Amino acid sequence: MATETELKLELSADAVDTLLGSGLLGSPISVDPLTSIYFDTPDCQAWEGGYSLRIRTVGEAHVQTVKAAGQNRAIFARSEWETPLTGNTPVIDYTTPLRSELDIEDGTLVRQFSTLVKRHRWNVDQDGSQIEVALDMGSIVAGDREMQIRELELELKDGKPYTLFTLARRIEALVPIRFGVASKAERGYRLLREQQTAYKAEPVHLDRDLRVSASFQVIAEACFRQLRLNESIVINRPNPSALHQARVALRRLRSAFSLYKVILVDAESQRLKEELKWLAGVLGEARNIDVLIARVGNSDVKSRLLEARDSAYEQVLNALFSSRAKAFMLDLNEWLHCGEYLALVETAEIRNGPVVDFAIDILDRQRKKLKKRGKSLVEADDEHRHETRKAAKKFRYASEFLRSLFSSKQAERRYEKFIQTMEKLQDELGLLNDMVTAPTVIHNLELESHPDVESLMVAGNSEKLITAAQSSLDELMERKRFWRG
Repeated sequence: MATETELKLELSADAVDTLLGSGLLGSPISVDPLTSIYFDTPDCQAWEGGYSLRIRTVGEAHVQTVKAAGQNRAIFARSEWETPLTGNTPVIDYTTPLRSELDIEDGTLVRQFSTLVKRHRWNVDQDGSQIEVALDMGSIVAGDREMQIRELELELKDGKPYTLFTLARRIEALVPIRFGVASKAERGYRLLREQQTAYKAEPVHLDRDLRVSASFQVIAEACFRQLRLNESIVINRPNPSALHQARVALRRLRSAFSLYKVILVDAESQRLKEELKWLAGVLGEARNIDVLIARVGNSDVKSRLLEARDSAYEQVLNALFSSRAKAFMLDLNEWLHCGEYLALVETAEIRNGPVVDFAIDILDRQRKKLKKRGKSLVEADDEHRHETRKAAKKFRYASEFLRSLFSSKQAERRYEKFIQTMEKLQDELGLLNDMVTAPTVIHNLELESHPDVESLMVAGNSEKLITAAQSSLDELMERKRFWRG
């Protein structure tokens, strides 16, 4: 088994032409047509189990590669198993996890899709590190469906990981880049299914033997992946669901920064938090209008809102295409894997400590904070209830991030009951928040005097909702803690 350390970058057609004509990478050492066939069982058992299998053909050579798609689909390092073959028939043995973990045997695999690309390849010396650069141009084909590929992979062969980002910055200074978070295999499997309009957060898997800093990296990568998947949809097929999920990804990442703040004490951590807040704010303006539109019928006010949404979405796209956002994406990923926070002496004991103890402490503290904020919702003002809502959301994100560390049957039963009550509480607090914020949004859109403005207000009995929220919060506090035996 080997582990790849690589960056995957997505380029436009114009960017590919500019890069190839620039001489930035020197002369390619090879330009080859590559054909890769991806195999799986008819019900996609390998993919569902966290792996992909392909056979790549270059000239007369055939190589089978099994890659860990993983419970967390990492964008920086992945395990893989390679086997030379004499043809295009998969070989399943105990040298890969397909048989040992998934009980997949020879003869059970069928062809699912293929990739057909032309690969330019360079060997680049960057600050003493050896990096293989591969530019793939072509397509993924699954039946009668096809997807174009323009992908640049930077793989560290020898040296320091930070040099991958140094090279990425040299490329970014020449052409626009976006981080790729979906492998060719994942995109191929997508072609086999219905097109998604948005991507919800995927479960995060943390091994119990992880150090605290490594657990933060896994969580942050999962949040960034959700952001990029939805960002791509917002850019190419804008819709309220994708924009909402992109905003959720930003909220989750901001929560991760807050939950791990004890080890994130470097200056760059603080700057990146401010950039997250900025981008979340831009998306929030558009999201507020989407929420209002969902409440109205076909009245004239809807046309006014649609105009406002068009303007808000234009601001979102301007932000996503801005040099500020692009720099943030690159800065975030470099800092996450190579940042100063990973080497600070003052945080070393906590940073290198066991993640389970750290997780228990986080969950206890978030529970205590929510309990304190939610003591008397009936007597509290709107601002206090809003703070309670944020505390509940942060507690839920912490629970989702860390739940895999507590996997006993008892813990799973407790978690299911916990999350059901948490969802009910969040729904109730969310409605209360909408009642309070709707007038402000309407004012900002200058719609107070519109005859149909009442249709934008959230209907409901606030006192009844507050009582229900208090009941749900009290019930949540009575639930047994899934993170404690």
